[in-house]
Amino acid sequence: FNSLLAIKHHTISNGLKYALATGNWGEQKKAASSKAGVSQVLNRYTFASTLSHLRRTNTPIGRDGKIAKPRQLHNTHWGLVCPAETPEGQACGLVKNLSLMCYVSIGSPGEPIIDYLTMRGMELLEEFDPHSAQDATKIFVNGVWVGVHRDPTRLHNNLRTIRGDPNYLIEEVSIIRDIRERELRILTDAGRVMRPLFVVEYRPEHADRKGELVLRRDHLITLAADRDRVINPADRGEELELQRNMGWNRLVKEKVVEYLDAEEEETAMIAMMTEDLLELKHMQYTNQPMEKDTSDAHARIKPKMNPSISRFTHCEIHPAMILGVCASIIPF
Repeated sequence: FNSLLAIKHHTISNGLKYALATGNWGEQKKAASSKAGVSQVLNRYTFASTLSHLRRTNTPIGRDGKIAKPRQLHNTHWGLVCPAETPEGQACGLVKNLSLMCYVSIGSPGEPIIDYLTMRGMELLEEFDPHSAQDATKIFVNGVWVGVHRDPTRLHNNLRTIRGDPNYLIEEVSIIRDIRERELRILTDAGRVMRPLFVVEYRPEHADRKGELVLRRDHLITLAADRDRVINPADRGEELELQRNMGWNRLVKEKVVEYLDAEEEETAMIAMMTEDLLELKHMQYTNQPMEKDTSDAHARIKPKMNPSISRFTHCEIHPAMILGVCASIIPF
């Protein structure tokens, strides 16, 4: 059997050319049932419109339906989807744009994490006796129940410590501790929308700085030094190694910044500004809210802090990061 004689060698080439040219993914004869808009011509009106087009998302719902719900903004879109940048007309609210610092996870295998958890005292589901520990915490990796652990607090802190270190866990792995349901969920799959946030100090070895940002002045000095560093273009290996440990990657590795997806954000307490951290610290020491300066008539009015807040886990990098590429360049 000779496959070259059995198949016309133009069939596959022409099929792919047609699919890329029209965006209708499928056979030419079945154009009606094929998926439309898979490939698009990249917008080149301006530099901003090109960037905006590269960060566009599409909700696969028929445009003719006049349903309002999928078009409306939702609380969980905060920081992940731009609230302003969407087309007018039929696609309004269905075609969205990612926010400035939003990042889509690439995905990594879950098996090494299961091996690591087993080394850290996780009892595998096949070997676990449910009567021996009624209050053990279930551990899920990518939605699959893999085992249980009897000391979830230590395990959770341990996983957070090694996350961001390229030798252990990459920064896009999500670790969700659900205390009420007694579950620890670890997600490593692709396609999760995430955003970076400043970490508020939580480690017991830095108890004197608890409630402050992990980011210090020496981090900023190092960042400036990284920016000005000249790399020898001949040494490709050195260049890649330095890139992995410089600039933004250094901040991620040193736990100054963490990537959170929508599910992990549910278990976080995020401060809007760094002033909120100072206000909380003041409230905890004095049991009194911080006095506001009322002399400036143009000052932004901020509501009083909720006294039931006990601690913040993260802080926004900047509130303007909820906007997308085009909305953020409009002066206000």
